[in-house]
Amino acid sequence: MTDARWTGPRGADVGEWLPVLDLVEPARQRRLTVLVRLFLLIPHFIVLFFLYIAAFFTTIAGWFVALVLGRLPEPVFRFLAGYLGYQTRVGASAMLLIDRYPPFALTPPPDYPVQIELRPTELNRLAVFFRLILMIPAAVVSGLATSGWWALSIIWWLITLILGRMPQPLFEASAATRRYEFRFDAYFMMLTPAYPKGFFGEEALSVPEQQPRSATRPLIMSGAGKALLILFLVVGVATNITTSATTDWSSDSTDGR
Repeated sequence: MTDARWTGPRGADVGEWLPVLDLVEPARQRRLTVLVRLFLLIPHFIVLFFLYIAAFFTTIAGWFVALVLGRLPEPVFRFLAGYLGYQTRVGASAMLLIDRYPPFALTPPPDYPVQIELRPTELNRLAVFFRLILMIPAAVVSGLATSGWWALSIIWWLITLILGRMPQPLFEASAATRRYEFRFDAYFMMLTPAYPKGFFGEEALSVPEQQPRSATRPLIMSGAGKALLILFLVVGVATNITTSATTDWSSDSTDGR
């Protein structure tokens, strides 16, 4: 498994190549680290806050440069890819997909159980120009699935705490949610021209035998795993409707005073 690296364009098929998130599914998880997982990650959340600010302005600058050059400059690509990898590793830990503590580094050790692979390539200037509009459908799917997962997170936390591991369908659905968010972020930051795909996984034959494999390369979804993904989406929709209704009610109550 490899993390993001600058290698230059790799041929005509690169534009169809999807960013890869490799996860090594833990056989067991330490219950103590599961119990206090979010507290342990607080230092990472603080670091990510400042990295997010830097990545936000770097993405804006990269958008203008990509419009002119048709690609991201190497330093911009390296920083955004490093930030996205770091964010993804912390997110995977927060979602209980791994048990090993994330390193404070933009590039992880080779044996770390979460790795990403991004391939820099030419970008379509028209797609870059309309990126904020084009990304809306993927943003909706990613946002609903992620909010649905977190709305039910206390249940997943209790299950993992009691069993000392994630049941396979739950791991599949959680990994699919994390991977789709990673691919969406990569598309948003212009690290790839490929639109986010594979929300419900893919077939085993989608990755040739001679290529590296992991629990998410390819991500084979069971029926139960797909059902959980649908549940995430439904709960995400319900959560957003409830939040919107509550906000409107609070606003009306304030105005009526």
